[in-house]
Amino acid sequence: MSTKQNRPALILNGDLLRLEQAAPCHRAAAEEMKREFFSRGETVINGSALFDQLDFDSWLDHVRRSYSPETVSGDWAVSTAFFAVRQADGGMIGMIDVRHALTTPYLRDFAGNIGYAVRPTEHRKTYATEMLRLALVYSKILGMSTPRANCYADNTASVGVIRACGGTMAEEKLWHHRTIRASGSGGVSRQNFP
Repeated sequence: MSTKQNRPALILNGDLLRLEQAAPCHRAAAEEMKREFFSRGETVINGSALFDQLDFDSWLDHVRRSYSPETVSGDWAVSTAFFAVRQADGGMIGMIDVRHALTTPYLRDFAGNIGYAVRPTEHRKTYATEMLRLALVYSKILGMSTPRANCYADNTASVGVIRACGGTMAEEKLWHHRTIRASGSGGVSRQNFP
């Protein structure tokens, strides 16, 4: 594999971190981050574009196919998957998926244009806010007039991040999970950005 193919094709720089489009060079750090989520009992990694369900190589193939209108799956949208990497030391902070359009009922009603996750050991350090701000810049570059980010209504941290980035409440609705959970269902809060 050439060095160019191994490196991220797209990088968005912020003050604390940068968003790097998923590439083979992320394998070791991404797998370590996934183990951290799982060891904390977090088996669903929001905004991971199915990384929580696939091995790295299968996942990378999936997100590469999702990046192109010619190869994206019919049940998803063209999207760009990024890893959030700390500027100071190159440590992997989390991941974020930007869906270029809301082409399915699931995306329109529940997931929105932007999904993200910050690894558990990096919570409450303002990284999520910068990740979302950079994703919003990218959304504007893509021509999105009103990108959406959704979260569970009781996820006060994400609600705060979305509001800090200029999001406003658009609606709340119930989401019935496919897998059995203790709560059975939870509210989803849709936030719009100007």
